[in-house]
Amino acid sequence: MRVKAGTVTRRRHKKIVSQTKGFYGTRRKLFRRANEAWMKSMVYAYRDRRSRKRDLRRLWIIRINAAAHDNGVSYSRLMNDLKKANIAIDRKMLAAEVSSNATRTNVKRVLRPPILPREQSRRRATGHREFRS
Repeated sequence: MRVKAGTVTRRRHKKIVSQTKGFYGTRRKLFRRANEAWMKSMVYAYRDRRSRKRDLRRLWIIRINAAAHDNGVSYSRLMNDLKKANIAIDRKMLAAEVSSNATRTNVKRVLRPPILPREQSRRRATGHREFRS
């Protein structure tokens, strides 16, 4: 006697169709189209979980750069000074700090080490960018 796979197949089909709620047209109603759409959506989800990390890092860098330039320091100079001062703060935390107005005004004072008088006069004599008008 032939064994039909009715209940197993129906359960599997219902699971896929229920996961494609909100899709357009036959992509939510017919199993074959819904299965294709569901598989493709899983590929997009996997890919975009990784691209979201890249996008957020770019956003943090943009925010840090804007706050640094507001205080007359370039992004690369700021990150280099943080590294030299052995301040281990990641870009996510730093972006959160500089996005608040209270910290934004103090970025240069807090994160930039003070310039020594001898170095200041040397910079002024060589036409360093901090002393150009």
